[in-house]
Amino acid sequence: MENEQSRYSRLANITQIINAKLELKEVLQQVTTAISEEIVQCSAVGIYLPQGDGTYRGYAGKPEVMSGMTLQMLVIDPVTDPLAAEVIETRKTVYIPDTKTDGRPDPNSVESFQIRSLLALPISYKEELFGLVFLFNYGTPMNLRQSEIESVEAYVNMAGVAIHNAKIIAEKEKLLKEKQLLLDLSQELSFCSTIRESLRTCFAYLEKTADVCDFAVYIVRSSSAKEGRQIEFYKAGEKTESEWNENLKQLGLLGSYTDLLNDVVSSRKRMRLLMPGDKEGLLFPLVSMGQVQGVISIICRYDPKKDFENLQIPLMQSIIDATAPEFSNLLYMDQLEVMVEERTSALYAANKRVNSVIESITDGFFVLNKNWEYVYLNRHQFLPGGKKVAEVLGKNVWETYPEMVDTIIYTEFHRAMEERVTVRFEAQSEAEDYWYEVTAYPYDDGICCMLKNIKEKKKYEKELKRLANLDLIGQMAAGISHEIRNPMTTVRGFLQLLKADELLAPHAGHFDLMIDELDRANAIITEFLSVGNTRTSDMKMMNLNTILQDISPLIKVDVFNQNKHLEIYTQEIPDLLLNHNEIRQLIINLYRNGLEAMEEGGTLTIGTYMEGDGCTVLAVQDEGSGIDPAIIEKIGTPFYTTKDEGTGLGLGICYAVAARHNAKIDIETGPGGSTFSIRFPIDKTV
Repeated sequence: MENEQSRYSRLANITQIINAKLELKEVLQQVTTAISEEIVQCSAVGIYLPQGDGTYRGYAGKPEVMSGMTLQMLVIDPVTDPLAAEVIETRKTVYIPDTKTDGRPDPNSVESFQIRSLLALPISYKEELFGLVFLFNYGTPMNLRQSEIESVEAYVNMAGVAIHNAKIIAEKEKLLKEKQLLLDLSQELSFCSTIRESLRTCFAYLEKTADVCDFAVYIVRSSSAKEGRQIEFYKAGEKTESEWNENLKQLGLLGSYTDLLNDVVSSRKRMRLLMPGDKEGLLFPLVSMGQVQGVISIICRYDPKKDFENLQIPLMQSIIDATAPEFSNLLYMDQLEVMVEERTSALYAANKRVNSVIESITDGFFVLNKNWEYVYLNRHQFLPGGKKVAEVLGKNVWETYPEMVDTIIYTEFHRAMEERVTVRFEAQSEAEDYWYEVTAYPYDDGICCMLKNIKEKKKYEKELKRLANLDLIGQMAAGISHEIRNPMTTVRGFLQLLKADELLAPHAGHFDLMIDELDRANAIITEFLSVGNTRTSDMKMMNLNTILQDISPLIKVDVFNQNKHLEIYTQEIPDLLLNHNEIRQLIINLYRNGLEAMEEGGTLTIGTYMEGDGCTVLAVQDEGSGIDPAIIEKIGTPFYTTKDEGTGLGLGICYAVAARHNAKIDIETGPGGSTFSIRFPIDKTV
């Protein structure tokens, strides 16, 4: 009765220990202690748990040292131990009263420990085998009764429950640890802003689950239907693509690696690769939203003692599955950034080309918004007052240039802005002596304006008008010269005859007056013919200085008769292709105009010199009161004169002669006098 109470007490104690969730080894040690106390005649009790290689190693028992060997040093191999193999296969208790008559126990163990009797039991729970229990004695049989065997079985069953519970707890702890690891991973991935950061985080967690030697990532890009799928190398730790390929070459995988990657992408399943030595190859697809975004290739060390297939690979897969969505998003963002960058570059290039086109326009171009503020000006836009672009950009045009208010520019710009129509007009800038052809186009936010400098055009128009007048005069002169000169010659001849008649001598003065008037009319006709002539003949290479020297005596006489002074200066100048008579007439007309413009005592200056731009200049300068600016534009117009008895043809003849010699007449005037400069180009003579 006392033994029964002791047994129940031991079982209750073990149950309490199991429920207390103590360490498994402590629980099993309590089981072996209870068995040894129950079966006092046994010399040793040992619990053996399975190893990864199929053997069973001592884990807990009494005594801990036998024949100089610790319990952990004892290994039971079912291959060489028929008794252990039988217990494992049948899951039943085996009692051998006398080892001398039973050959199932391992003879080496029987001999080493002098085992005479042996009790072997399986530790199991719900058909799951957790380990083995061996009881034996030294030298003498245990002589166990059936009740004692049943008592031992009860204790062993308690060990099975303890191991089962410990396994469940371990699995729960493992799951909790894995879930926490995945939660930590997800949190860290959420802070990643680049693909490289997400991969770096992923592999930091993979290294916590396996002994990773190396890794690489391939990105799957969808190309056109013709090109098909493209798998591109992206990253291999700190290795370059060539270094990674060299690694594959050493492992004998380089040639078939592309096909392996395609197989993983097509099947969407991971793949294990056999490698030489202690290494294991793994290919994991990165799947997100049903699409394979990439493949992670891992090379790690393989430990046969660990359940790599069932324990480590699933966790690695979970880590990669958690990484895949973030990787996909970042890859998409990366692609979007590339697209945005490409489109931004394209827009920048297009904008640069547009700006280049606008900047290359030699006319002025500017843009005004609806508030009349400058928003753009090209580099050719002229700004009155010497202002710079930076000074007017963003400023109101009417506040910047108040003098333009109530001008044609103000009126037409407002019409373009308000009526949304294109306007074209011409405007003059009197301050800079510029003429502009202005075009204003409406656009969504204001108007675009183009200003074309037409100063030269206006000069050409003026010149064309003058030439048209000359041409008209030429046609008139050609048409009437013969018709008028013939009867005038006849009348002049008869007047000379009448003057010679002595009977008409009292009227000789009248005849002279009539003859002078006829000569004057003939001179006017001659001037008509000279102005209207557009072609020059008898052009020869000669020097302006020579012509000036030839005519200087005549000039001196005229200057002296008018009580005025003359200065003639000449510099060395090249010969030009000239008509002697026409140049002589041009000089006479200019110097006589200069004398008429001065009071007595004034000085007339005539000279020649070279200009830096390759022109030979003939200059005639007077000390008169200057020319009224209001009439400068009309100078040279046939029949326009300010003299009471002038014909208005003198300067017209000068302009015609200059035009026939490809020369240009410039006028500088002021209160101190006027200077007429005739510029003859050296390389553009007729």
